[in-house]
Amino acid sequence: MDSKILLVRPVLFRKIEERLAFDDQTCESLTRWADNFDRVVMACPLMPEYLVDESESSIKLQAIADLPCADRVELVPLPYAYKIPDFIKTYKTTSQLLSAKIQECQYLCFALSGLIGDWAAIACLEAMKLQRPYAVSADRVEYEVIARTLFTKASRKNIPIKRLIKNFVTLPFIKPYQRYLIRRSKVGLFQGQDCYSAYSAFCDNAYCAYNTHTKKSDQIDISRLDLKIKSVLDNEPLRLCYAGRASDMKGPLDWVRVIHHLCQGGVNLKATWMGDGPLLSDMKSLADKLGIADKIHFAGFVSDRSQILETMRNNHIFLFCHITPESPRCLVESLVSGCPIIGYSSHYSEGLVSEFGGGAFVPIYNWQELANLIVYLNSDREKLSKLIFNAALSGQQFDQVSLFKNRSDLIKHYLDINY
Repeated sequence: MDSKILLVRPVLFRKIEERLAFDDQTCESLTRWADNFDRVVMACPLMPEYLVDESESSIKLQAIADLPCADRVELVPLPYAYKIPDFIKTYKTTSQLLSAKIQECQYLCFALSGLIGDWAAIACLEAMKLQRPYAVSADRVEYEVIARTLFTKASRKNIPIKRLIKNFVTLPFIKPYQRYLIRRSKVGLFQGQDCYSAYSAFCDNAYCAYNTHTKKSDQIDISRLDLKIKSVLDNEPLRLCYAGRASDMKGPLDWVRVIHHLCQGGVNLKATWMGDGPLLSDMKSLADKLGIADKIHFAGFVSDRSQILETMRNNHIFLFCHITPESPRCLVESLVSGCPIIGYSSHYSEGLVSEFGGGAFVPIYNWQELANLIVYLNSDREKLSKLIFNAALSGQQFDQVSLFKNRSDLIKHYLDINY
C-alpha cells in the first residue's frame, strides 16, 4: 500500500490567480515530505482575501501546482479562525473534515501552534477519538512567546488591544492544553533545544528534529572559508549581519544599540540588516539618533535566498537579539555559511553549536554585554577565526534531505500500523 501522510500545520495557504500557494520555504518542505511519502495531504488555514493587502507583501509565493510533486499532493484549505467567534462557528465542520482525512491516511503529523484557530490541535483530538496514533511537532514554545510579548512593554505597544486581551485570556490554557495533546502523541518532533526542553518530558518518544531548508550545495566551500578567515586575521573591518523581520521578537532595537556600542568602543565595522517589518522605521530612526546611520546598511526585504546566503558567507559575525523561545532558521543558514552566531542565549542557539562550536552567547536582553563580547572578539582575531571555522563545521550537520528523511523515518517507525 502507498504511504500517505496527513500534515496539519499553521502555515497559511495564499492564492495566486485562484491557485493555492505557499511561501517558497514551505514549498521546499512540502517537496521534501513528498520525497519520503508516496502521497501527502496538506491541511492549512487559507488566508482570507480581506487580509491579503495587510499581509507581508515581501513574502515570496509559489503556486503549489507548479511543484514537481504536485500530482502526489492533496491540498485541504481550512478556515482562518483565529477569532473566537470564527473558531466556534467553523469548529464542527472542520473537525469532521479532519476526522475524514485522518481515516484516509496511514501517517499523521500535527504541528501545534496555540489555542484558538489551531486546527492541528483539533486534529489531535479527532485522532484520539479514532484511536489513531499521531506525531506532534513544534518549532517554538508558544505560551512563552505570548507571555514575553504580553509582559514586555516594548512588545505590547505594537500589538492591537483586542489581540492583547485575547492573549491574556487564553494564555493560562495553552500550556496544559498542549501538554495534554503531547502526552497522548506517539512521537514528538521538537525543533531545537528550546522546544525539546519545554515539551520532551511530556512525550515518551521525543526527538530534537530540525526542519531546515539548506542543502549540501549551500555549505561554504573551503576556499571561501579560507578567504574569510584571512580577512579576519588581516584586520579588515569587522562585518556583521542579520537576516529576518524587524519585529519585537527579533530584538531589532537592541541590535542597533549593540552596533552603536561597538562604534563607541572604536570597532571599525560594517553592519547589514536584511529584512523588513513593523520596526524597520524605528530601527532607522534610532540609528539616525545615535549617529550611526552610515554604519548600517538596511537592505530591506531580500527575496533571493542565494543572495542572503552569499551575504552571510561574506560576513564575520551573525549578530542576533532574539527574545523568544523559537527556532529561527536564519541561525542554521548562518552556520552553513561559516558565519558564527553571536547573540542572546537560548537552548536552541546553544544546541546548534553544542558539538562543534561556532557560537558565543550572553543572557537575554543584555545588549551591553553582547556588545562587549564582540569588542573582545574583534580584539582577539585568532579566536574569532576559530569561531568562523567551527561555525562551518556545525553547519555541515544541516542538510535538508537528510534531516527530512530522519523526521519521516521516525514517523514511520512509531506510527507504522496495519492500516
